Amino acid sequence: MVFFSSSQTVALVGESGSGKSTVISLLQRFYSPDSGEILVDGIEIQKIQLRWLRQQMGLVSQEPALFNDTIRANIAYGKEGKATEAEIIAAAELANAHKFISSLQKGYDTLVGERGVQLSGGQKQRVAIARAIVKEPKILLLDEATSALDAESERVVQDALDRVMVNRTTVVVAHRLSTIKGADLIAVVKNGMIIEKGKHETLINIKDGAYASLVALHMSAAS
Repeated sequence: MVFFSSSQTVALVGESGSGKSTVISLLQRFYSPDSGEILVDGIEIQKIQLRWLRQQMGLVSQEPALFNDTIRANIAYGKEGKATEAEIIAAAELANAHKFISSLQKGYDTLVGERGVQLSGGQKQRVAIARAIVKEPKILLLDEATSALDAESERVVQDALDRVMVNRTTVVVAHRLSTIKGADLIAVVKNGMIIEKGKHETLINIKDGAYASLVALHMSAAS
């Protein structure tokens, strides 16, 4: 069982295929849990109106699904196309995207192409962050949001994520240590089960622990 309070950041870590991204799908009610329950504000999510529940959540995934439309329309889509110009720009600024968008010849009217092909990986991800937060969601879901980026793009995108996570309940799926160290709670997932949970400082000191092993693996891969 994992319990966390509003405005906290929870990081889900584990090997590929352990079930981390499944948790993100369960939170959005793309399917129901086989056993147990998920509560939001003490209410079982199956009893919450689906449309309302998803309006409270903003998702940023590894490969953002941008539409062959303008940057403006892609960001506005996060609020079902009803975002004002001021809301779009405010979201873009928070997502570290306004500067690069403004430098484009057509600015917010730039067509991103099929799946955002006209933008770099880091630019696409920042537009996706702006889209996720334009509706001011209570809960932010980050599913490997920086894992496909090069080091420089990751730094800019991570800076944007750090800003939008402030005072927002956030569930992070990540494998990069820099992303998860500062979480209020880290949960280690294995075969769909949570086998360890706690803060980085606690888990890293468990001898032969699952989290400590993952960190050691990460460090050796990075060196």
